[in-house]
Amino acid sequence: MAHRRSLLLGALAAPTFAQAQVAYPNRAITFLIPFAPGGGTDIIARALQPTLQEEFGGHAVAMENRPGASGTLAVAQLARARPDGYTMLMTTVSASAVVPPLLNPPPYDIYRDQTAVVLAGTVPLVAVVPLSSPAQDFEGFLAHARAHPGQLNYSSSGVATQQHLTAELLSSQAGLRMTHVPFRGTGQAVTEILAGRIDIAFDTLPTYLPHIRAGRVRAIAVTMPERVEWLPDVPTVAEKGFPGFDANVWYMIMGPGGLPPEIAARWVAGVNRALGDTSVRAKVRDAGFIPGGGSQQDAIDLLRRDAERYAAIMRTAGIRLE
Repeated sequence: MAHRRSLLLGALAAPTFAQAQVAYPNRAITFLIPFAPGGGTDIIARALQPTLQEEFGGHAVAMENRPGASGTLAVAQLARARPDGYTMLMTTVSASAVVPPLLNPPPYDIYRDQTAVVLAGTVPLVAVVPLSSPAQDFEGFLAHARAHPGQLNYSSSGVATQQHLTAELLSSQAGLRMTHVPFRGTGQAVTEILAGRIDIAFDTLPTYLPHIRAGRVRAIAVTMPERVEWLPDVPTVAEKGFPGFDANVWYMIMGPGGLPPEIAARWVAGVNRALGDTSVRAKVRDAGFIPGGGSQQDAIDLLRRDAERYAAIMRTAGIRLE
């Protein structure tokens, strides 16, 4: 009789546990952003935020900018969080795939301590120079840099970020010597290049597109193999004498390691619903993003593929973190 009673109590308790699982979320969610406001990570997170809050029953998806250490401070904070879906992250290829393995010791394992959930978007990088630059085009900048070895500088949002890697790859292929000036986020870098204190930036298209359209900076090249729809008259680096040159930045939503599949599925559904909305999709594209979406497995595969690809690029270019 006692055994039968315990089974009955267990059966009655089971739905309560299941209902608790289904109830996610029942409070605000912290959405970590690994760079300062104003950059591409911040832009796409804010574009998706309203639809995600609707997806989660009106519970706040509260963005928290946590810049520093090339984006790895925010990812490390995520890695320490409980895998309950109440701490999530909008991350980049550099913060989650490129930089961590270069640190000694690595602050987190890129496969064990974070869970790839869904791709938010991808952007090309654009090379921009201040209006005060003597370079009117990409060839002009190369000539200017070669004529002043070691005197020109370029910005990035941190060591070994895509901005840094792209500039170093071009420098290696074109025989340039420039000084790297890392910032805690692209917002600071924008201020400096608008003021003419930075000679060139290879940065995300959404970050600079409003300034390009307003005539505040000069776009001289894009970094993907083909020209982009937003700047059809701006050539690619590849077509200007560097065949095969290809650099982009992806933005992905991550959870802590061990994030339950059912919670990941809610975020996948929310992002796909947001990017399927014509107004949100138009807003994302107008900002310079190629919309993401897809399955969680797509995100997992992309993380592994680019982690391996950029590790090979870093070895070839001899880029290290001291």
